[in-house]
Amino acid sequence: MIVAIDGPAATGKSTSAKLVAHKLGFTYLDTGAMYRCVTLSVLRHDIDLSDSAVLAKLLSDTHIEFGQKNGDVSVSLNGENVSREIRQAEVTNHVSAVSALASVREALVRIQRQIAANQDCVLEGRDIGTIVFPDADIKFFLIADDRVRAERRQLDLNALGENKSIEALMDEIRRRDKLDSERDHSPLRKADDAVEVDTTQLTINEQVDFMVNKVKSLTIGN
Repeated sequence: MIVAIDGPAATGKSTSAKLVAHKLGFTYLDTGAMYRCVTLSVLRHDIDLSDSAVLAKLLSDTHIEFGQKNGDVSVSLNGENVSREIRQAEVTNHVSAVSALASVREALVRIQRQIAANQDCVLEGRDIGTIVFPDADIKFFLIADDRVRAERRQLDLNALGENKSIEALMDEIRRRDKLDSERDHSPLRKADDAVEVDTTQLTINEQVDFMVNKVKSLTIGN
């Protein structure tokens, strides 16, 4: 079974997906982290995104792995744990541009489909239910108020030792929404058959329970 969770940044996708997967006993695949890994590598190597040959070489040399210990999911890039590095502001500010590239999306979508081919999986991102797994068994699309999203992002940054104002974060979020929604390849949009979940007033546990119950009702119904 494939559970697709899509939506814009800071709506609770990653945290919810981890918990939904845990409660259902499914594999959790953080596709957003994969794009962040490629973005981190691009920044580290100072790669010009218009240089397709160099970018292709980078993608062929990129190996991403997920680990799990005591409920915490870690992300490794070519053997290095980059779980913290990929959440830093510099990566966040560049990930939309990198993930908009067709070559990047094609390479990572291929990997995502391979990983999820033979197992029950929860995947989250921006195009899981529309492009990566259009035939997913159940799809969710998370939304939330811009200010609430900025407040959540601020908490994440504070945990990394970074500080930004709510106003600056709201501007960044709106800019990223625009980039993600207007990109030529796999734009952010709600699938016609997705269940919309407004997380503005919901706790993480509430939104997780809602999705888990929906999945279980589907399973029982079949």
